[in-house]
Amino acid sequence: MTFFLQLVVTGLVVGAVYAMVALGFVLIYKSSDVINFAQGELLLVGAYTCWTLVAVYHVPFLLAMAVSICVSLFLGIAIERMVLRSFINEPVISVIMATLGLSSAMRGILQVIWSTDTKTFPEIFPSAPVIIGPIAVSRVYLYSLFISLAMLVIFSLFFKYSNMGIAMRATADDQQAALSMGISVKVIFAATWAIAAVVAGIGGILLGNINGVNPSLSHIGLTVLPVAILGGLDSIPGAILGGLFIGVLESLSGGYLDPLLGGGVKEVAPFVVLVLILMIRPYGLFGQEIIERV
Repeated sequence: MTFFLQLVVTGLVVGAVYAMVALGFVLIYKSSDVINFAQGELLLVGAYTCWTLVAVYHVPFLLAMAVSICVSLFLGIAIERMVLRSFINEPVISVIMATLGLSSAMRGILQVIWSTDTKTFPEIFPSAPVIIGPIAVSRVYLYSLFISLAMLVIFSLFFKYSNMGIAMRATADDQQAALSMGISVKVIFAATWAIAAVVAGIGGILLGNINGVNPSLSHIGLTVLPVAILGGLDSIPGAILGGLFIGVLESLSGGYLDPLLGGGVKEVAPFVVLVLILMIRPYGLFGQEIIERV
């Protein structure tokens, strides 16, 4: 039972980070019907920027994290303005291919700047674990969980109550109606990409503190895609619950099935469950079924 609880706690921590990164997928899809395949590289930018400030320039972690968030924010706006704005009114497949090309280009640039070696953050959180009942939880896991949940709450309130959040939801529902109400769709697209880059950057910083930073961290973008699809690509609550579910599933699969089957189950399990669920609910657990009338 202790081993099971340890795996569940680890899964919830990683799942909360997954949910935050999946939020970027959902936002971009809701506003433009596009899946952003460069989300993993946006995650890397935040992680590498924070590591450089903390490990090389000895900037305090909280200040380094704030600067990294600002860098991610401006990068998201720059990508939307310089790369994706020219694809407005183009077929969706063209925009998806643009994000694939952007992913490859960003990965190559990041490897040139920081190489492929694993970068380890200096000890930021106390090393002594926190004892919760029968299990010992590393402080970096607890802080990561609290930060992820806090960010998810903040963004959920932002989308529900702020003027910008309401405008983003309106644009996601009907761009033409939003335009008729005086909402600038171009501004909304820029804000969407900025927020997607920010949540990816924060996720990269947290995961980098847990596992170190190297180019393979960008693969989290592919791992998080089942989270967004499972919850429903147009559902923010679905992204949150899907992230927690996939995180726990990965942790339990790695703990119980990997030793029995020789490894690899942890990476495959989310996609297997995704296929099974989509066979029953093609729009995800919380996605809205779209009915087109001819």
